[in-house]
Amino acid sequence: MISVSNLTVSFSGVPLYEEISFLVNSRDRIGLAGKNGAGKSTFLKILCGLMPPDSGEISIQQGATVGYLPQDMVHNLGKTVFNETASSFAEIKNLEKKIEQVNEQLTIRTDYESDEYMQLIHNLNEYNERFMLLGGYSIEADIEKILLGLGFERTDFTRLTDEFSGGWRMRIELAKILLQKPDVLLLDEPTNHLDIESIQWLEDFLIDYNGAVILVSHDKTFLDNITTRTVEISLGKIFDYKANYSKYVTLRNERREQQESAAKNQQKYIEKTEVLIDKYRAKASKASFAQSLIKKLDKLDIIEVDDQDNASIRFRFPPAASSGKVIVEAVNLKKQYDEKVIFSKINFMIERQERIAFVGKNGEGKTTLSKLIVGAEKFDGEIKIGHNVSIGYYAQNQAETLNGEKTVFEIIDDVAVGDMRKNVRNLLGSFLFKDDDVDKKVKVLSGGEKSRLAMCKLLLQPYNLLVLDEPTNHLDMRSKDILKQALLNYDGTLIVVSHDRDFLEGLTNKVYEFRNGSIKEHIGDLRDYLAARKISSLNELQIKKKAVVAETPKAVDTNKQDEQKKQKELKNIQQKISKSEKEIDSLEKQIKDIDDSLMNPETYQKAMNDKSIFANYEELKKKLEAEMKNWEVLQIDLERV
Repeated sequence: MISVSNLTVSFSGVPLYEEISFLVNSRDRIGLAGKNGAGKSTFLKILCGLMPPDSGEISIQQGATVGYLPQDMVHNLGKTVFNETASSFAEIKNLEKKIEQVNEQLTIRTDYESDEYMQLIHNLNEYNERFMLLGGYSIEADIEKILLGLGFERTDFTRLTDEFSGGWRMRIELAKILLQKPDVLLLDEPTNHLDIESIQWLEDFLIDYNGAVILVSHDKTFLDNITTRTVEISLGKIFDYKANYSKYVTLRNERREQQESAAKNQQKYIEKTEVLIDKYRAKASKASFAQSLIKKLDKLDIIEVDDQDNASIRFRFPPAASSGKVIVEAVNLKKQYDEKVIFSKINFMIERQERIAFVGKNGEGKTTLSKLIVGAEKFDGEIKIGHNVSIGYYAQNQAETLNGEKTVFEIIDDVAVGDMRKNVRNLLGSFLFKDDDVDKKVKVLSGGEKSRLAMCKLLLQPYNLLVLDEPTNHLDMRSKDILKQALLNYDGTLIVVSHDRDFLEGLTNKVYEFRNGSIKEHIGDLRDYLAARKISSLNELQIKKKAVVAETPKAVDTNKQDEQKKQKELKNIQQKISKSEKEIDSLEKQIKDIDDSLMNPETYQKAMNDKSIFANYEELKKKLEAEMKNWEVLQIDLERV
């Protein structure tokens, strides 16, 4: 699919890659690994043609298409979500116009035997074949499926893109790329603005995707679930492993251990051989033997141990000052923007040294509640901050709020006080800002470097409540692991908003789920929460509940009539769902049969002459769409009951 040969790229005379080569096959699932600044994003830009290499060659299979989702992008405004997403079908829309124009010509022309008329027929056949190949008859259903999967509601489809945040606009761009179905998908941090449910949907989509996928992601679980191959970029070289990320880490360590062992044994052999050479080269009778040993050493291939980039941030949060038992208490909390209520009637209490994860779909109020706790926004109700509580806040866009005209050193020096001012350079060194790096202006830093600098600011005061909103965005794997370890050692109270499952697992002991304008508390970490949510969404759970009710003694059943009514309604809905699913299966089979028959040129020509075949085909598609909506309504009714 894509061949990379002897690729070399340099920045300011410093090589980023040196003569690297590898192949991308048609069904590859590749994860690019490497620390921030190793060149992962640059590599994607080169593959999609946005950046030329200094030397080397990139060959893409003839006719193959490449789709690219960058970290930072320019968004189009002034269109509805649905229309902007539909703009990805430019070729299909163009074909629709051409087909309409040809059909108009065929209805008004009477020169049936002319070459021009026959050419119109020929063009129409070609346009229709291409239209069907691109899925032109199902674009609205495809758009709806992708947008719903990425977390949009149907009511969002008619809203202007201007009304959405940058994260939601990124989802629109992702939807456009997924709908184009390119042969190679290049995705740079696609999960940065997705909630956990949307990430799980995207995982399933990419696993079944009929093309090659190359990912840059710092979500280890996401990489493990999708990729089967990992390409590490380190110190200008690449190392290719036929494994997902976790297996690659193990294999990389094993490979280095084997190399170090082999190199050590080889060095022992060389030292012993050199001793023999020195011993016998002066003796005439052994001179020829010494010369043969010298030739053996000259021919010896020296075993090299792969260079390893061990640079990583090093820090611990300062000891937290003593505080009261109650850290935060909320009473009848409500927040709304204009007419939109985010949540209401919220009551909770957070106690000292609790570790809480805020999870839920985007737009449900996780970031909003974080802002209310730190006093960044107004609200209705009451929030009580406990005795002697000092709050450290890392905002989701913290890195973007840094003054781009200031240097790295000035950012920290401006807020450092007391003895800390004497140790600013040491502190920055712990976050990988060394030597001339501290004099760089913030505006030239990468996303990961800005995130590290923003995190560094949190160490300047001993907070006993940390509120962290998406702290892992843009951090590489090693930096995330070190941040997680620092938080595990932190002795204060923690509130963290994150969609990174691997980061959250084992970090918190309580989960607040934001859902439908309310908050539900789950005891345990993220793994426990996900297990509970998955079970609670299964239809079988309703059946189990029904069985339990049936076995309950009559004396305990105080609302027998209501329960019987509910069970009757439940059974009725389940029967309707079963009937709907059978109808969907039947319609899909009929549509598939027509699709298969139209692949036959004779049948297709017959269909062109008999318009009723296409009319029947469109009618079946409409019935299928209506039945799918009916099924969704029934599922909502089932969950309600």
